[in-house]
Amino acid sequence: MEYISGEILTENGFKKGYIGLDKGKIIEFGREKPKEKPIANGFIIPTLINSHTHIGDYFIKELNIKLPNNIEKLVAPPKGIKHKLLKETSEKEIINGMKESINIMSKSGISKFYDFRENGISGIQQLKEAIYDHEDISSLILSRPNHLRYHKEEIKTLLENSQGIGLSSITDWDYSEILKIAKYTKIKNKIFAIHASERIRENIDLILDLKPDFLIHMNYATESDLIRVKENNISIAICPRSNKFFKLKTNFTNMEKLDINLMLGTDNAMLNSPNIFTELAYFKKISKTHSIEKLLNMITYNPRKALNLDYNILDLKLPKEFIVLDNKTLKIIYAPIHS
Repeated sequence: MEYISGEILTENGFKKGYIGLDKGKIIEFGREKPKEKPIANGFIIPTLINSHTHIGDYFIKELNIKLPNNIEKLVAPPKGIKHKLLKETSEKEIINGMKESINIMSKSGISKFYDFRENGISGIQQLKEAIYDHEDISSLILSRPNHLRYHKEEIKTLLENSQGIGLSSITDWDYSEILKIAKYTKIKNKIFAIHASERIRENIDLILDLKPDFLIHMNYATESDLIRVKENNISIAICPRSNKFFKLKTNFTNMEKLDINLMLGTDNAMLNSPNIFTELAYFKKISKTHSIEKLLNMITYNPRKALNLDYNILDLKLPKEFIVLDNKTLKIIYAPIHS
């Protein structure tokens, strides 16, 4: 038996105590001192979740080309530079880029990432190939069709091979097409997520009529928009570094005031490292949020809550996914999967 002591991040906040390990798995916890000298002391937290990624464009980082900070020119489908390069680049290059992104996330304590997967069924297969050899990290694949329209057979195939659909904003689409996709996704009991009010304010009624499981960005949502989101118990993933690159605001003040369930994502891998700690450090700086508990919840419990993933680090009946952080530097000092 080995012991780790410190502060355990639970669903209800930090609790001082220790955990007892057998082969890297938690088999006991207590509030007193451990029976033997601990092998580590720090913040004991669930493994991390990156709540919004596009890892398929990592290869673009390797091209060393100057990318415009105009969001429409760079990423808007179907004519954005990113989409043009995705079509022109070989599968091998795309998959190798994905593998590099996955390696970065794995080494930084991430056990799951929510990826908006471009390129239809090919994009799904590319990600599955890239992650095949990793036992320590999994992906929630939110696929999207090859074109900005609804084809039932294509959506059916995508949903059979992924956990759901993740689309760009309603501004990019004919709304009737996106509504059909959202309805069919719900019929199949899969996840539907969408970028919303990222660069302009979009109609909150139209967004909510899609019955999204969670939203991305909401930078230009008004307070009344966010109240509606809160009333519908919908989570929001924010990506501060991506917003900085595109010179967009991050609307976290109103989100925090309304106690919306907030998650952090690193967004496009061509722009930012998928290391969620880097995103967390930047968010801490710009938000002036000093509560470590609140910050860590954004990359641990909040993403699990968004999709009703049952997890409590103190529930010994559940499989244990955890890491230990130095309580001053927030660097990983113990990770069972790599020990």
